[in-house]
Amino acid sequence: MSTENVFRQTEILLVEDNPGDVRLTIEAFKESKIRNSLHVAGDGVEALAYLRREGMYSDAPRPDLILLDLNLPKKDGRQVLKEIKEDPVLKRIPVAVMTTSKAEEDIIRSYDLHANCYISKPIDLDQFISVVRSLENFWFSIVTLPSEE
Repeated sequence: MSTENVFRQTEILLVEDNPGDVRLTIEAFKESKIRNSLHVAGDGVEALAYLRREGMYSDAPRPDLILLDLNLPKKDGRQVLKEIKEDPVLKRIPVAVMTTSKAEEDIIRSYDLHANCYISKPIDLDQFISVVRSLENFWFSIVTLPSEE
């Protein structure tokens, strides 16, 4: 991680419609070693408005990482992923698909749409928190992320 990233706050966009999973993710990131700001979009339409800084999101910070559920209302997570990766301004933002689906076709389709990783959400609370912390450690301590253009 670059020196610049050590001192600035990490921006994370969680695209999730399940309030329980939102709460668990917030709790896991609260105990983080990395300074972070977690923003939540409850559906695919809201996520894209946030990313494109439309309407009430005109001042939204660019996320360093997107945690994306596949099964979303209004606009499916697969379509959201497709639109992110086709957009020249957004395509470099890493997208971690984090979903309950373990279906092989969802895994293959997500990688075909250029997801950076695919994680099946564990049901157990401790495992869920462990997965979120592993994500944080990998994306913000090990990987070098591109800076905003």
